[in-house]
Amino acid sequence: MENNPITAAQTLHWHGHTDVGRVRKNNEDSFLGLQFNAQEVHYLGKTGDGTLALGDFAFAVSDGLGGAHAGEFASRVAVEKITRLLPKSFRLEAAGLSTGFGDVLGELFEQIHRSLVFLGSSDEDCNGMGATLSLTWFRPGWMFFGHVGDSRIYYLPHSNGSIQQISEDDTYVGWLYRNEKISQHEARNHPRRNVLQKALGANHRYINPQIGAVGCEPGDMFLICSDGLNEGLHDDRIHQLLRFPSAQETALNPALRLVKQAVEQSGQDNTTAMVIEIA
Repeated sequence: MENNPITAAQTLHWHGHTDVGRVRKNNEDSFLGLQFNAQEVHYLGKTGDGTLALGDFAFAVSDGLGGAHAGEFASRVAVEKITRLLPKSFRLEAAGLSTGFGDVLGELFEQIHRSLVFLGSSDEDCNGMGATLSLTWFRPGWMFFGHVGDSRIYYLPHSNGSIQQISEDDTYVGWLYRNEKISQHEARNHPRRNVLQKALGANHRYINPQIGAVGCEPGDMFLICSDGLNEGLHDDRIHQLLRFPSAQETALNPALRLVKQAVEQSGQDNTTAMVIEIA
């Protein structure tokens, strides 16, 4: 992790939106926004702004897996565990967080995984349930992240006008694409593109989450989304909707703008987006 000279308190603007889509009967996606410090935790609304001078922020998207309503339950468990575990870890690790964030996030993901495995083995209706989880944690000058599954975290730096997927899809098709064995077009249309190799719970023994950090500055933007969004929108269209929306598109907040168009283009799955901008 490179040193980041930007340490002044920053303001965050965020927007979240989820849609069941045009095919599914229930929404197995969950999303979360939190602000917390050593003394207290606050749930955040779908839209808002706040300063990092008053505490850290965490945003997450989880896509549930499992029959009946087990997937819906699994994603809800995943985000609720963040509410209890991350602030507790923050209090214990704050002094050395610049080097210890990986341990904090690793333990968080492991505890969520163990909880889902236990619930899945304790209740027949929950057998095999699991969830993806993409989590971002903002402190002054930094965004720490943890990820398991095929939900995604995108980074849109202000400095170069690009869009970068910083999470890795935990699918065989994702591995093929990262290793340049198939094209983006082939990956998007592969019949096994949604088959997960790794998830929280879901009878997996080990998870080994992807953990990392991004130095951030004013004007940077981050997107967390479930795979339903990517089914409807290519990366370049996501970039355009976030950075260069038309006059008509700006009437909708960024998360609603993305979800609405993704559902119109596909809608085969639940679709969720959280957009966070540094100001």
